[in-house]
Amino acid sequence: MKQVREKGVTVEEIHNHWEWLEQNLLHTLPVFDNKEDIASFVNGKVKGLIAEENRSKLTEQEEEPEKFREAMVKFKTRFNYPDSEKLITYYSCCCSKGRVPRQGWLYLSINHLSFYSFFLGKEVKVIIPWVDIIKLERTSSVFTTETIRVTTRSKERDFFMFLNIDEAFLIMEQLADVTIRRLLDNEAFEVDPALQDPTQITKRDIDARAQNEIFRANFRLPRNENLHEVLECLLWTPFIRCHTAGKMYASDSYICFVSKEEGRCNIIIPLREVISIEKAENTSDLPNPIIISIRSMMAFQFIGIKDWDSLVENLIKRHTSIKITRAVVPSSSESSFVVSLPFESHVCNEDAFQNLMTTDPQTQDEAKQQNRHSLNEEALMAVFHQLGPENTNSSISKEQIKERLWRDHFSEYGRTVCMFRTEKIRKLVSMGIPECLRGELWLIFSDAMTDFASNPDYYANLVEESMGKCCLATEEIERDLHRSLPEHPAFQSETGIAALRRVLTAYAYRNPKIGYCQSMNILTSVLLLYAKEEEAFWLLVAVCERMLPDYFNQRVIGAQVDQSVFEELIKERLSELTEHITDLSALASISLSWFLTLFLSIMPFESAVNIVDCFFYDGIKAIFQLGLAVLDANAVELCSSKDDGQALMILSRFLDHVKNPESPLPCIGNQHTFVDEDQACASTDISDLIRDSYEKFGDLTVEQIERMRCRHRIRVLQNHEDTTKENVLRVVAPDVSFDPEDLEQIYELFKREHFISCYWGGSSPVIQRHDPSRPYAEQYMVDSQQFCFLFHLLSVWTCGTHTQVLALRTFRLLDENGDNLVDFKAFAGCLDTMYYGEMNEKIQLLYRLHIPPALTENDIDNHSPLKNPLLSTTRPLVIGKANGDTVDYRKQLKQMLKDLAKENEKPAKELPKMAQREFIQLCKTLYTMFHEDQEENELYQSIATVSTLLLQIGEVGQRFSSSGSVCEEISNEVSSEASNSDQDSVFSDNGKPERKNSQQLPVLESVWMVSFEHVLASLLTEQSLVNFFEKTVDIKAKLEYAKSNQYNLRTKGSVLQT
Repeated sequence: MKQVREKGVTVEEIHNHWEWLEQNLLHTLPVFDNKEDIASFVNGKVKGLIAEENRSKLTEQEEEPEKFREAMVKFKTRFNYPDSEKLITYYSCCCSKGRVPRQGWLYLSINHLSFYSFFLGKEVKVIIPWVDIIKLERTSSVFTTETIRVTTRSKERDFFMFLNIDEAFLIMEQLADVTIRRLLDNEAFEVDPALQDPTQITKRDIDARAQNEIFRANFRLPRNENLHEVLECLLWTPFIRCHTAGKMYASDSYICFVSKEEGRCNIIIPLREVISIEKAENTSDLPNPIIISIRSMMAFQFIGIKDWDSLVENLIKRHTSIKITRAVVPSSSESSFVVSLPFESHVCNEDAFQNLMTTDPQTQDEAKQQNRHSLNEEALMAVFHQLGPENTNSSISKEQIKERLWRDHFSEYGRTVCMFRTEKIRKLVSMGIPECLRGELWLIFSDAMTDFASNPDYYANLVEESMGKCCLATEEIERDLHRSLPEHPAFQSETGIAALRRVLTAYAYRNPKIGYCQSMNILTSVLLLYAKEEEAFWLLVAVCERMLPDYFNQRVIGAQVDQSVFEELIKERLSELTEHITDLSALASISLSWFLTLFLSIMPFESAVNIVDCFFYDGIKAIFQLGLAVLDANAVELCSSKDDGQALMILSRFLDHVKNPESPLPCIGNQHTFVDEDQACASTDISDLIRDSYEKFGDLTVEQIERMRCRHRIRVLQNHEDTTKENVLRVVAPDVSFDPEDLEQIYELFKREHFISCYWGGSSPVIQRHDPSRPYAEQYMVDSQQFCFLFHLLSVWTCGTHTQVLALRTFRLLDENGDNLVDFKAFAGCLDTMYYGEMNEKIQLLYRLHIPPALTENDIDNHSPLKNPLLSTTRPLVIGKANGDTVDYRKQLKQMLKDLAKENEKPAKELPKMAQREFIQLCKTLYTMFHEDQEENELYQSIATVSTLLLQIGEVGQRFSSSGSVCEEISNEVSSEASNSDQDSVFSDNGKPERKNSQQLPVLESVWMVSFEHVLASLLTEQSLVNFFEKTVDIKAKLEYAKSNQYNLRTKGSVLQT
């Protein structure tokens, strides 16, 4: 209480602090056994909160406060991470460890969540890599008011008693999202430059990134648009003749405004539309005014801006930069090559474009003009317009009324991208946009108009460049052309089909990362009906790259994330439905086509276009609202449904009978419907459905959707990882003998090694990011450095300092394609041979590790004293044993050679023979493998015996290599050597080589050879060696060691992953 009084400056602050302690601290105290523990816990908690509050105030005052530097030192000392593990921020909190909460410090770094506590004489460390997290959520329990729960595949951790839990949770969400997307989502990694270098990320960057994403989603701006200023201000709104309070958002190329009162007024001003930015006279009535004039003879007046001078200066700089860019590139056929496009990372082959530029300008312009004439200069609906057979006059009159309402609205609110967007325009949109204005307003609402105006001739050039090119995308496009609105007459003619082909092919050429995905054909065909061909292309760009990000790619991650968000919204907004249907995944899967095709594929066309109107005005928010409204309208029937199939029939029947009686278009049914037409079903007016969606679910905000997307993206990407793991194990399991649990743990260790190299560098530049487009077993690869580390952890063949040499040779052997990478299947197969292979398989692997390509001239172990060939050529086959006995191997050798001669007659792929230098390396490896084995001495003697035997075989074979029948002459030679009485062991009992008969001439190394069959047969003569290679090794103990030490060995043994 004394610390609380000292910290509080006023009585109000003291009361506020005490209230926080009552709510968050007092009810946890009963878990302690004595007063001393309670006092220690409370004292530590209060001190931690005071330190955090001081840190927060210091952070506001200076860029890099001393407190943060102290925290960085403690972070490095406590966890011993490499220097590249950058600390972002830290918080005082508690972590539940059993029954007793542990007060400590939570450190959030670029790759890990780390918690440290020293309480009641016990040190506790918790380390959770962000990439291991599958769920982040805020919960409450009996003991704590609010808790941040971190869930991994193996356990849950609760962190609570934060001074500012909102900030902590937001930062944790963002860090988890950034790291998981960087490591698991290769497509997002390519697009988002903020993910490229994580070592440059700061807390301020994390906050700015979250704000940027919400800003871009709110106004549906390009993904590379960066927010610079957010300022409170007032905007003059002439339609109500007063100033409206709100916020101005200034970014690279836009000025946006949102009123405080939701729906009252929004504006979007592209800087390319601006003529001038001026400061007006500063008066008491109009403080700090700014006048922004645009091309359409409109001007916007902002007042009450705090950083008046600074804002105007920055806006003028950005505006000038855009004007210079436009001035440098005239509105000519070359503009699309030179201008710095907002999507330049997706622009097609630059060499091909350069070839176009090097041709004669006049010829090029003529070709462009000719190509332009082949493009549709008007919307297909204008050419293939048909009126419905019924209520024609009534429908036309309603259409004319809508047109008049819109024209009145234009005269008051504007008719460009910069129009005032109010609640009134939303109501007009929900009624359905008139047919003659639909294409124009789609361009305005999506801001595709800006891209269209900024890039003249871009589409024509792209069409010329892409047409005639063949690839997988163009083949898929051709298959789907006649499946796109086949009921509409526009796509029963070559005119419509050709336009659809050009737009889809041009987009696939522009953005090969997306290329072509199913459902793009349906969407594009509708765009072509209401917009000119070039305008339809830019509308498609806006939808695929801004309004539905990550929807149209190989894994449709964006659509799956939104399905997961939709499932959460069903739980929150339709509680009655969730009570009866516990598994909502079926409903989410049914609704996938709603999101991918904007209801166009499952609803009559004349009704679905009204939903597309709402989508272009309100973005994805409109589709979420409509989806909830559809489920709400069918909630009673869905609750009584017996299975998923019946639920699908209920929803399909309802959607197929959503009518638009005000549409002048003929009724075009849904080609995908499978509902029994004979079954009676009440129809629903699309206007009523849209109105209900806004009335019941219109309070859903873009910010809420973005926050939920951030959380659910983690789960979706982790689900993909689980699927990848299942498929990898399915592919690898038939070829190995590991238990499924052991194989899964090996895979996790392999994948984590890949991630650790991404965390802390040090790997070779050839290491590639996770690429989901590769075959499952090749999605994660390791280079030589990572492979050697895993080899040290898991290999059963440990050879002391020689292990690194053996690991490098194993890597070279497995790297069959020479790309300096090894996939999991090869790694697991190698381990399987070591642990569960037959003896001949193990010996064969060892043999291959000591011949090229595994053994190279530059091998780091080739500078051994044993590199030169041994000199003796008259070594006897009578071997001295440690106890003084002798063993004569001549008979065994004769039989062995005969058996090998028979084996050689069988057709088989022979391994290359081994030279003496390679054989010496094999001997050294075998010698080091036996160190500290229980049968060490006997094994040394056995390997000395086998080495002598093999040397003799090689020397005998060398002398008779020019003869026709080698085996027979070797046998005779062996018999003739029986008279030799002097013993000569290659290795003495202590395992060291001895050289005798050194006066004899050296043997040419290139001729001395032994085969794999010689080596195998020789090793089989020694039972101790057979026992060594056939003994069972417990891999589970190795796996436990590896899991504990994969981090320890990199952080000086002080960090345990828990």
